[in-house]
Amino acid sequence: MPGFGDYIVFVDESGDHGLVSIDANYPVFVLAFAIFEKAVYTRQVVPALMDFKFKYFGHDQVILHEHDIRKNKGPFGILRKTEVREPFMEDLNGLIRTSAFTLVAGVIRKEEHKARYADPPNPYHTAMEFGLERVYMELHGRGCRTGSTHILFERRGQKEDAEVELEFRRICASNATGKRLPFEPVLCHKTCNSPGLQLSDLIARPIGRKIIAPEQPNRAYDIIQSKFRRSRGGNVLGYGLKIFP
Repeated sequence: MPGFGDYIVFVDESGDHGLVSIDANYPVFVLAFAIFEKAVYTRQVVPALMDFKFKYFGHDQVILHEHDIRKNKGPFGILRKTEVREPFMEDLNGLIRTSAFTLVAGVIRKEEHKARYADPPNPYHTAMEFGLERVYMELHGRGCRTGSTHILFERRGQKEDAEVELEFRRICASNATGKRLPFEPVLCHKTCNSPGLQLSDLIARPIGRKIIAPEQPNRAYDIIQSKFRRSRGGNVLGYGLKIFP
């Protein structure tokens, strides 16, 4: 049998990684990594998500997308009714709050990133490097020494997927930890109905909104902030949250 680690990691993004035309209302790119212990994920997180879907939709084939929920699109049209939306959001927030995972995120300030280099690197690749290094340090700190860990991404297109996998393997071979990262990428279609990918989709945008407008109320961020990887002294910046530049 192949040697697999005890953890699985789900990744999702928020914002456009392009630098040609930067949206003034959302000038950041966020890549969020949700680290789950497999035993907890299969026995607690997945059943809780299934129960949530059965409660509000009667089946488990609805894909939770933060954008569609926010805009009341598709099956989330039910949320136009206040008497449905309020308990739905309360239960969804509760689901995220009680799901046991550790959060790592890389945030790229695109205007500053673009100005920093004559030929700025792809924000997706930069954020991925920051994230993978910190995921490795988190797992290493938990005593993970053997077995490969799978990192799951949503597919974005044939060209983009090829570039992500190539960069992923480059980072694993050469990075700031000085170690070869024991990770394997898994690229999944948006319709794959992965509970972990759906949860990671819900946490990326609130991080971006917090960086853009830290004074504004951000209930979603308030819920997930306790999930961030931290230093022994409790620091998040540089440990669970890397903002660049």
